[in-house]
Formats: sequence, C-alpha cells, structure tokens
Amino acid sequence: MKAVRCNRFGPPSALVVESLAPPEPAAGEVGIRVMAAGINFPDALIIEDRYQIKPPLPFTPGGEFAGVVTRLGPGVQGLSVGQAVIGFTGWGAFAQEIVVGADRLFPLPTGMPFDVAGSFLMTYGTAYHALQDRAALASGETLLVLGAAGGIGLAAVALGRALGARVIAAASTDEKRQACREHGAHELIAYEREDLRERLKAITGGGGVDVVCDPVGGDHSEPALRAMAWRGRFLVLGFAGGAIARPPLNLPLLKGCSIVGVFWGELVRRERARVEADLRELGHLYTTGRIRPHISRRLALAEVPGALADIAQRRAIGKWVVLPQEG
Repeated sequence: MKAVRCNRFGPPSALVVESLAPPEPAAGEVGIRVMAAGINFPDALIIEDRYQIKPPLPFTPGGEFAGVVTRLGPGVQGLSVGQAVIGFTGWGAFAQEIVVGADRLFPLPTGMPFDVAGSFLMTYGTAYHALQDRAALASGETLLVLGAAGGIGLAAVALGRALGARVIAAASTDEKRQACREHGAHELIAYEREDLRERLKAITGGGGVDVVCDPVGGDHSEPALRAMAWRGRFLVLGFAGGAIARPPLNLPLLKGCSIVGVFWGELVRRERARVEADLRELGHLYTTGRIRPHISRRLALAEVPGALADIAQRRAIGKWVVLPQEG
C-alpha cells in the first residue's frame, strides 16, 4: 500500500509517499481500506511536533477518515467486514489502509458519500459539540464565528444557521466571506479593513454577542471577548492564527460571561455515547439538507505536502479531502 510518511519532524516539504506493507490489526483493532481522509489544521502541526498529540517517528499523518472494514482483530465485536465506517485517530489516515482501535470507529451516516464522510467528523463533530454541548446555543441568539471560512469555521456557520442563531462570520478575504454567506451567515465582517469590536457593536445594537466560536486565537480573540453579551459564552477551539491569546480576566467578570474550552478529540475518548448522539443528530441535519459540507478540493496522496503547506497558511476554504485510492 502507499502512505504519506513523516520520517522526521519538519515542514510539509519533508513528507514523502512510500510503499509499505499493509498493517495487521491486533486485538481490539480493525483494518480499514481508506476511501477518503480529511485534511485539518492539526495535521500541519503534528508533523512539526507542535501539537499536543506526539506520535513516534516515523508515522503517517491524517486524523480522520472514511472507509470500508477489511479485517477484524481478535475480540472485535459489533463490526463486520465490508461495513462502511468513519473514524477518528490522531494520525495514520493519509494512507490506502489503516489499522485503528474499534472504539474510534462509527457507522457511516446514511446517504453520506465517502468524500463528505471522510472530512466530516473533526469539523462538524467539533462545531456541534462546541455550539450544542458546550455553549447550549439557543434559537434567536447571536453567534460570532472567527476564522469563519476554515473547516471548523464554515461548519460552525452552517450549524449556527441550522440551529436558529443569527450568524456573524468574520473572514479575511472577499472569497472567504462569500463562502460564509453561501453557507448561512447573516452578517459578514472583513478582518482586514474593519474594527472587529466596533463592527460587532453596530451589528448587535450594542447588545453584544451571545456566543463566540474561536478556532483562530491571536489578535482577534480579545476584541471579540470585549464584545460579548451578558452571560455570553466564548468558545476556545484552537489557535490556527499561531498565537494563544491572553485576555484580561476582568472581562468575563464584568460581563458575567464564560470562557469555555472545546476539545472534541478528548470527548471521543471520554464520552463515546455523547459523540454517537451528536453524530446521529448531525446525520439527520445532513439527510434533511439543513447542512451542506463544503469540499473545495480533492487530492491524491502525492498532493498532501503542498496541501498541508497551504492549510498552515490558512489558504483553504471549507474542507480539503484526500482520496488515497486515486492517483
């Protein structure tokens, strides 16, 4: 089989595509023929040893996938050869085959094609967990999404609209803002030329934002926090902007608001039942047409290094997906 390999920590250009023997599933593990694997910002961090998950070298990056069960390790129950599944793993998905623990697999949502399913878990799973489980976003509330044209950002925009919120999308280019509009944003903010706090004040009539979804961090976090409504919820999802914000802690005191951490990967490990319930609801939103995951690019394995370089520079709109069986 072919796989993208990280033989030393470094930039995406250091990755290579190699031929490897197919992995054998051990007890509790499942062999999967990977049909699609989503590209996410953590993939660009993990190959440089800048992520909280630190695999031993050499390894294959790629944290989410969709595929077909080919082999069952000893003791695996509830799955069968030929079954279509989606899965989450810290690494290993940018390959034609993968072995993963059975506890990291979920049934492929009904009616969902492999390319969508392979790029669905980390973005829509994270966004839904953030908005529903952590923020309890209610219909009629105002939601601000920072980095709104990225994978998680665009998922949050679509889900916020589906959940009945008034969605404000902040993005850096006209093309990105247009994608946000097409996926349900009611209001748009141009990072590069507008004062974020003043624009939010104008949009909300001074009332503030009920929920902030922030997968970016950096310079925009504090102005967004200053624009929170009373009892607002500020969701910390990541730091794609590269810097971890350090906002003054008098702000949540004065506004009676909460700063809430969102770590979907740990949720998978600790609360599988919650993840299964969320995926059922997400599957319903997909089959009823209330969410339309946006795949803007499909790639072969050989294109992964260049794609990760683009992802690291936040050039992608929506999701990019690798199709390991092609090319």
